[in-house]
Amino acid sequence: MPDVDGFDEFYRGSRQRLLGFVYALTGNLAEAQDAVQEAYIRAWQRWSAVSGYDDPEAWVRVVASRIAVSRWRSLRSRARAYLRHGATDSVPGPGTDTIEVVAALRQLPEEQRTALALYYLLGMPVAEVARETEAPVGTVKARLSRGRVALAGLLAVSDLEDA
Repeated sequence: MPDVDGFDEFYRGSRQRLLGFVYALTGNLAEAQDAVQEAYIRAWQRWSAVSGYDDPEAWVRVVASRIAVSRWRSLRSRARAYLRHGATDSVPGPGTDTIEVVAALRQLPEEQRTALALYYLLGMPVAEVARETEAPVGTVKARLSRGRVALAGLLAVSDLEDA
């Protein structure tokens, strides 16, 4: 069992210094916060060993700076790849039909919406939908049937409003 009180005291006594250090290293407060948080998580996971070090704060500082540098290198590599290959094409937004279907689905009860999505969007067989939703096969069939009818009605109303 880790020494919770010892870790809490260590954290409270060192967090601001460490955040200031990594912020100066990265120049980005959000990146610094993420790196420091990850370093403290790793310290907590190994607290029984880290707490015995001569300078636990130095260990966390090294881990946080390595995390920050690793993220920076990853971003730099990604930027180079964009320059070399070009940015990936943006994904087109959903069409009006998709938006209408999603809006209609939102009006259905969650159980019907889930059954319809699993069955039609993921292509799961009824038996698998039943296992996934922990419902009897007959219940899933009823949800699909009622969901289709309700969805058709909602989409028909939408078509009438557009006319």
